[in-house]
Amino acid sequence: MLPDNLSHLAAFSAVARHSSFRRAGEELSLSTSAVSYAIRNLEERLGVNLFNRTTRSVALTDAGQRLAERLLPVLHDLGDALEEMNHFRGAASGTLRINTSRPASYMLLMPFAARFLAAYPDIRLDIAEDDSFVDIVASGFDAGVRLLEAVPEDMVAVPIGPSLRMAVVASPAYLAGREIPLHPNDLMRHECVRYRFTSGRYYKWEFEKDGVALEVDVPGRISLSDVHAEVRAAVDGIGIGAVPEYYVNDLLATGRLVRLLEDWCPPIRGFMLYYPRQRRVSSALRAFIDMAKREGGA
Repeated sequence: MLPDNLSHLAAFSAVARHSSFRRAGEELSLSTSAVSYAIRNLEERLGVNLFNRTTRSVALTDAGQRLAERLLPVLHDLGDALEEMNHFRGAASGTLRINTSRPASYMLLMPFAARFLAAYPDIRLDIAEDDSFVDIVASGFDAGVRLLEAVPEDMVAVPIGPSLRMAVVASPAYLAGREIPLHPNDLMRHECVRYRFTSGRYYKWEFEKDGVALEVDVPGRISLSDVHAEVRAAVDGIGIGAVPEYYVNDLLATGRLVRLLEDWCPPIRGFMLYYPRQRRVSSALRAFIDMAKREGGA
């Protein structure tokens, strides 16, 4: 038997996605106690436990997993039905949930978000930063933002934002007394700051010049999973770093960092906003896409 108040189902879906009562409450603009009450009420009505709770974790039971799998498409259909009413209101509204990598959030979405929210006062943005691959459909997101190679083939991909360019950089202190690398393979004789994805995979530095493309699995005694930390390591002289130039333009201008192998670092395609091909585009997502296209994404 379903509860009279469908908000209990929305609370269950949010807790299932986040594995957290607190984060579910933040998404729904509810207190943690209100979310807990909704889940307890739902469990009492159904007569089963939906979550195993400890002081440190929240996990779905077998019954909860089954309900989550059955409930997700139902809630999507309900959301689509309610979204259709916006055509009668004449204004975009609702919550737009976007999953993105941290670099895309920092370089693209956050500079854009203030202007978007000012232009559309009835839309709420819920941006989740996650460098690991996320199934946006299963996780309840409306769209994702990633580089093209990370976009699943069954998604609609829309280019947003300018092209990107990597910058290989080092501090003057690090370079003092060392041979300057003139070819990507020269990096094998240097200390490099390696970037580690959430999956545990290391980023192989990519280069191209005169039609020749190279990938270099650089050596280095330090590995980081945050671009800001990678820049700081390069500034502190730990080694050579490779980051989007957006992060280091000011440091290059002031001489705190020196650019290397610039002729091996051409512009590359920028970020893509992607969403399920089979799902109707909500008014909030359509507004976001249209404004991003008009402004070039930033």
